[in-house]
Amino acid sequence: MSYGWFIPVIVAVSFSLTWALRCYALSRSLMDIPNARSSHTIPTPRGGGVAIVLAFTLALFMLLFAGLMEIPVFLAIAGAGAMVAVIGFMDDHGHIAARWRLLGHFGASLWLLFWLGGLPVVELAGATFDLGWFGQTLAVLYLVWLLNLYNFMDGIDGIASVEAICVCLGAALLYWVGGTLDLVWAPLLLTFAVAGFLFWNFPPAKIFMGDAGSGFLGIVLGGLSLQAAWVSPDLLWGWLILLGVFIVDATFTLFRRLLRGDKVYEAHRSHAYQFASRKFGNHLPVTAAVGVINLLWLLPIALGVTQLGMNSSLGLVLAYAPLVALAIKFHAGELEASPLKNR
Repeated sequence: MSYGWFIPVIVAVSFSLTWALRCYALSRSLMDIPNARSSHTIPTPRGGGVAIVLAFTLALFMLLFAGLMEIPVFLAIAGAGAMVAVIGFMDDHGHIAARWRLLGHFGASLWLLFWLGGLPVVELAGATFDLGWFGQTLAVLYLVWLLNLYNFMDGIDGIASVEAICVCLGAALLYWVGGTLDLVWAPLLLTFAVAGFLFWNFPPAKIFMGDAGSGFLGIVLGGLSLQAAWVSPDLLWGWLILLGVFIVDATFTLFRRLLRGDKVYEAHRSHAYQFASRKFGNHLPVTAAVGVINLLWLLPIALGVTQLGMNSSLGLVLAYAPLVALAIKFHAGELEASPLKNR
């Protein structure tokens, strides 16, 4: 049986829901108002990422009933994604204290790991290691950090959507080339769930994703990467390479702010991509650059690690080194010096 019809259905659902959410936000004045920490200057409707959440959750049900996804994987990703999305939705419409948000994020991560069976063995320098409880702790921290950094990196038009599309297409290609075709469908359908939203979010954005969408994408991408690790340890390294743009910028920025003694839970606009968007006076060049880096630099290295026998740790260093250089070049984590510019 052909399941190609899943794709237009998911695109249509995501596109239509985003339009409906934009109309709802405009009617209720649910607007993101620019402030000193914003990277935009025009009041814009927010909360459009709920369309991604609903469209991809529908996709997960479709995969489950088609026999293309196992029940534990469905419960892991759909359950954790729903928890994070609800927390984000509530925060988008009011305010939840950081400690309660973080508690919810840890709960969602533990739920996901429980149903996936935890962290499998990890391959490093040609050897495999069972990290036991230490590995499970690392996996929880990885998921919590990934969903939060995805929130942090959703600060200019289209960037979080383009990153998700590039990473998911890249992962689907890794699966297809490697012959693990049963894993292809989830990242592929997430690609099209995000694509329907990106039509409205592409610079200049007509609606923003919001915490519900960005946190959902972070935890889902983390869950898909750990699912892949159970099939092959190399695939986890492939995912880490594909996610390099967001991981490096967010992590480098966090460490610099920690060293300076900043309150890291407070909003800011000191990521490299934010400095870059102010330098160019436009969001589009930066968002486009993220796509180019993903497709022309990170994807070939991920293919080298997963398909051509390249050493995984060497591949990660090779992938991340230019990204660290870019983070330094664009002052990631430094105090702001330039004024807010119009789009």
